[in-house]
Amino acid sequence: MHRFLLVFLMLPLSAFAAGDIPTVGGIPVEFILFACTLLGVALFHHATLYVALGGLATISAYKIAVTGFKTGVGVAGFVGHLGHEWVTVANLFCLLTGFALLARHFEKSHVPVILPRFLPADWRGGFLMLVMVFVISGFLDNIAAALIGGAMAHQLFRAKVHVGYLAAIVGASNAGGSGSVVGDTTTTMMWIDGISPLIVLDAYVAALVALVIIGYFGARQQHAHSPIIHHVHEHTHIDWGRLAVVGTMLVFAVATNIVINVNYPELAEHFPFIGVAVWVAIMITVGVRRHDWEVLPETIKGSVFLLSLVLCASMMPVDRLPPASWVSALALGFISAFFDNIPLTALALRQGGYDWGVLAYAVGFGGSMLWFGSSAGVALSNMYPEAKSAVQWVKHGWHVPVAYVAGFAVLMAVLGWHPDAGHKAPAAPPVAAAPAH
Repeated sequence: MHRFLLVFLMLPLSAFAAGDIPTVGGIPVEFILFACTLLGVALFHHATLYVALGGLATISAYKIAVTGFKTGVGVAGFVGHLGHEWVTVANLFCLLTGFALLARHFEKSHVPVILPRFLPADWRGGFLMLVMVFVISGFLDNIAAALIGGAMAHQLFRAKVHVGYLAAIVGASNAGGSGSVVGDTTTTMMWIDGISPLIVLDAYVAALVALVIIGYFGARQQHAHSPIIHHVHEHTHIDWGRLAVVGTMLVFAVATNIVINVNYPELAEHFPFIGVAVWVAIMITVGVRRHDWEVLPETIKGSVFLLSLVLCASMMPVDRLPPASWVSALALGFISAFFDNIPLTALALRQGGYDWGVLAYAVGFGGSMLWFGSSAGVALSNMYPEAKSAVQWVKHGWHVPVAYVAGFAVLMAVLGWHPDAGHKAPAAPPVAAAPAH
């Protein structure tokens, strides 16, 4: 079983490699090392941080000693590579840690314990909460949406949250962001690259189908595990100060995303504006309510884990993707559960020829199939350590891959595959004038 999983991890990724590089059985050595790292994360979920750091150290040493980097060879090439990736790493680190504080403020605002007054007492209450996460993610970052969902679930279900429902929360946050150019990093990248938000909006045809599936089965699992509380905290009042802190952080993040990434993309490539904006909001609201700084040590550990995998993925010899088609887009969704979807999206944009609504859904929702497949999943697992088991995630979150395939099939049946032949296409050569007679 473990050998099969290792081969499964390596083969799809190796298809993307290009160039004359050392291989074993036709598979680049970097992919084998990365696959072993991911396999270790899946099997040794109590030591995921050390496995990820060990994999990062091993891959870095191999690249320094053997193949080099696009930025050069040896240590100098490694330093140049880090210089190229530092903005992505810094943004993710600031967002993961900042939104962890946001989630605690939201939880302590008493909104989660007031919600049962308005939600049904059976499994439908859990379903509607996932709908809320989906909607929130459409105009906020999906990390924030997942953490807000986790904070609500902690109160609504007496801190007894089923792993299948945690997978559904991550799936709802990623699905909600997949059709919005401000809901996910990958869709924002498409917007910056000149793709219309109306094209990306097509992803919601599939995302809504996926939401219904994960919402129904996830809510059923949760209701059987620990039903929603009801008729409790009826005299609790909302802490508007904490909601003000939450609102300030979200406004700073969304406004910076729109103003900087869309209007000044060249600046966004050189400085982590969004992450810094969140922490500026944290600093200016210190006097409004005390931030729960004690959540940061565990959050930092989870963030370092994710960033280790992101850096590992950035060092893979991925120079091209298979020819653009609905089949390759479907495959990219599965690969996104193992391989960071940001470089995959960047490669797809460079190559062109994709149906961007289909790709947005694939790379956006696909990462939900494993807890470490998306930043939203890693953020939520910091709040619920029991989610840090790939085996348990797949076992109880089986409805996520089912929903992914079902949503993709409906999207193909309803809208079909419409590749953007003009995106990044070279200009047509001028037509020579006909000679005079």
